[in-house]
Amino acid sequence: MRRSASLLLLSLGFATPIFAQNKPTATPDPLITKMVQDISEKNLREDIDKLVSFGTRHTLSDTKSKKRGIGASRNWVESEFRKYSKASGGRLKVEQDTFTIKPDGRRIDRPVLMANVMATLPGTDPTDKRVFIVSGHIDSRVSDVMNATADAPGANDDGSGTVAVMELARVMSQQKFPATIIFVAVQGEEQGLYGSTHLAKRAKKEGWNLVAMLNNDIMGNSSGHDPEIKDDKRLRVFSEGVPATETADEARVRRTLSSENDSPSRQLARYTRLACQQYVPGHEVVLEYRPDRFLRGGDHTPFNQQGFTAVRFSEMNEDFRHQHQDLRTENGTEYGDYAKFMDFPYLRRNTGVNLATLASLALAPAAPENVGVLTANLTNRTELKWEAPKAGEKPTGYYVLMRETSAPEWQQKFFVTDTKADLPHSKDNYIFGVVSVDAEGHESLPIIPKPVR
Repeated sequence: MRRSASLLLLSLGFATPIFAQNKPTATPDPLITKMVQDISEKNLREDIDKLVSFGTRHTLSDTKSKKRGIGASRNWVESEFRKYSKASGGRLKVEQDTFTIKPDGRRIDRPVLMANVMATLPGTDPTDKRVFIVSGHIDSRVSDVMNATADAPGANDDGSGTVAVMELARVMSQQKFPATIIFVAVQGEEQGLYGSTHLAKRAKKEGWNLVAMLNNDIMGNSSGHDPEIKDDKRLRVFSEGVPATETADEARVRRTLSSENDSPSRQLARYTRLACQQYVPGHEVVLEYRPDRFLRGGDHTPFNQQGFTAVRFSEMNEDFRHQHQDLRTENGTEYGDYAKFMDFPYLRRNTGVNLATLASLALAPAAPENVGVLTANLTNRTELKWEAPKAGEKPTGYYVLMRETSAPEWQQKFFVTDTKADLPHSKDNYIFGVVSVDAEGHESLPIIPKPVR
């Protein structure tokens, strides 16, 4: 059993300064709790079965048939999004964002018209331009990545991520958020991350204030190659350390401060873990401090490459007998990505982690700006200052977060209503962050202070 936060802080010997008494509520938001509870295991299972029924969803497969191939599956997801839109009073905006990929000499052998199926829930605050994205990839494959005709069920890879996104859109479109949320089934992941690359470049070109991107890929099976090992209570989240777009000046500061573990994507990963603890009891997000699985990548990668904060969710134990495999039985072992090898209660909980994270972020105020740690005076205290967010809801206050330099997660927080703090803890020994918070306790992503005089 985990020690309580108060016991942990006491054991570390922290003294707690009193900054403000009227702290935001620390209890879970009943609206988020209800939305997590509204996620339907039955819907997830039925949606997987429907995706599998299209035979193959290979990126190079049929686009004309109404019953088979990538075109039919894209159109079906769009039709489901439109049902959710109707139930939301038309607030959910649905589209297929099309784009053409030329032959690449690798996994695209002819010009291909691709499409990302998107459902956008616009924010209700016209001054709040923040955008959040959650994705799964709709395409599937078998052993030969160029085989566009063989049956490729793609139940877990990545039907699991696609149906999670669909169920999130269904549930969350019934509510209102000040910021915008985009639910998207991207195409072309198996052929080279084409759909996510298109979307990331579009977001960059159009200047979206994209705060966070959650990528879900292979997150619906709780058993690996060893059938005796079942891990249905944990979900991995992968995050980059050094940002892909880091400048020379940023690299210099990072090396000086040894802040390799405090990138924006690492902060998002920690945030997902806390959201899970608060809203999906009994489940755990495991922080994986690398960009993706060993030597591999996913649809969050193009967003990192464009300078955006993005992470990947994946199950704890991938079963490679049921991933990228021709459908067959060899030596008594069945190969193929079928729905029967999935764990739908586990998928439901993993979908809940996504919802808790998205809702908490979209309901929170924007993060503080120009956060700095003052360095003009040599003292054993830490002085911080920042500015309130320029747009959106005004925060009720701010939490200053603190942890030891060797600690992987935040250990203590102090509430303040001012835009500065003077802490009796040395910046030599601790790492600090600042978040905006509203009266209901919704917190923004942490911002790590930069040295200022």
